[in-house]
Amino acid sequence: MKPVLVIDGNRFENFEGWTREIGRQLLQGEHFNGNLDAFNDILRGGFGTPDGGFVLRWLNSERSRPVLGHAATARWYEAHLKTCHPSNVREFQERLAAAGRGEGATLFDIVVDIIRAHGPGGDEGDDGVVLELA
Repeated sequence: MKPVLVIDGNRFENFEGWTREIGRQLLQGEHFNGNLDAFNDILRGGFGTPDGGFVLRWLNSERSRPVLGHAATARWYEAHLKTCHPSNVREFQERLAAAGRGEGATLFDIVVDIIRAHGPGGDEGDDGVVLELA
């Protein structure tokens, strides 16, 4: 049986709170800055997550959908426009505009896709991460 790590959607009200919850559970209390490339790396292991994969049980995930919804996504893209590589500016501007219209993938969608890529059928499925949305 794989170890079960639990994040709880009732424990955060915004993306910054989600990053604290990820740090608390996946990084054994260490700070996580919210970089989604780094989150992808964390799921590969070697950063305090269990070897051989784990179950990531996301309690109250339905509450997390609007918390990490289009408004949060727009704020995230706006903040990252200031520091992203110049070759990404146009794409980020387009995604920011879409999020402002309530369209496109949300942070919730993006994070779930990253996690699922590390599980059964994902591009990095050998990492053995199983997502349970509860």
